[in-house]
Amino acid sequence: MRKPQIVTIFAAIVLFSVLYFGFDTKPAKHKAIEKTRSLEGESTSFQTLLEDATAHLSPAQSEQLAALQKQLDAAGSEQDKVLIFKKISGLWYDFGQMPVAGGFAEQVAELEQADSSWSVAGGTFFNGLVNSQDPVIRQYCASHAIKAFESAASLAPEKVEHRVNLALVYAENPPPDNPMQAVLMLRDLETKHPESPSVYNALGRLAIKTGQWQKAIERLEKSWSLDNRNLNTPCLLARAYDGVGNATKATEWAERCKDR
Repeated sequence: MRKPQIVTIFAAIVLFSVLYFGFDTKPAKHKAIEKTRSLEGESTSFQTLLEDATAHLSPAQSEQLAALQKQLDAAGSEQDKVLIFKKISGLWYDFGQMPVAGGFAEQVAELEQADSSWSVAGGTFFNGLVNSQDPVIRQYCASHAIKAFESAASLAPEKVEHRVNLALVYAENPPPDNPMQAVLMLRDLETKHPESPSVYNALGRLAIKTGQWQKAIERLEKSWSLDNRNLNTPCLLARAYDGVGNATKATEWAERCKDR
């Protein structure tokens, strides 16, 4: 279980927003997060990232995007534009350009104002964060992932997963003035939602990240006891048991992970 696998595991949870392609529930009343935030103060912008990524496309990739751009220019309704923006975001994701894919997913979320769309945008930016070593890219992705998950939580405050995902962004990119923010958020969520498996999965991930293997096992076992259908938990447990040197248990959970 290497870091890319852990990243994939997280992506699978966040991008449960298969919802992205069809789930359309919007609360009648909600306190919407500000639709756009000024890029002033950011070290880069979406346009800068887009131009740089475009310059590194292959001819075949450029043709694919050009075809979608034509469809976008001809789109007659907002719904049509949303569908095309999703396709464009998906292409950039396939090209490995997570910050750009996140930017287009963010545009979808701005139009739909659905928590599921903001969750997809946040998950995409999170992947950009964990897959980059560039401090400018990391800060860009972190700030936009935070915006996305805050927006999702505002639209659907009853869904604890959005706040869990927000905490995981802070865990990956701790604020200099509050390095314990992720831990404090997750502990608060544990107090308020003691039966939420996603909270214990997140606590388990955080424990793995800091090498607290036994604590990770306890939290992940708790998550599994609450929901043994979550196929990401066995993958994390395999990593945790490997960390404490229990090869038998690590293999047992790794086999379950393969079945996911």
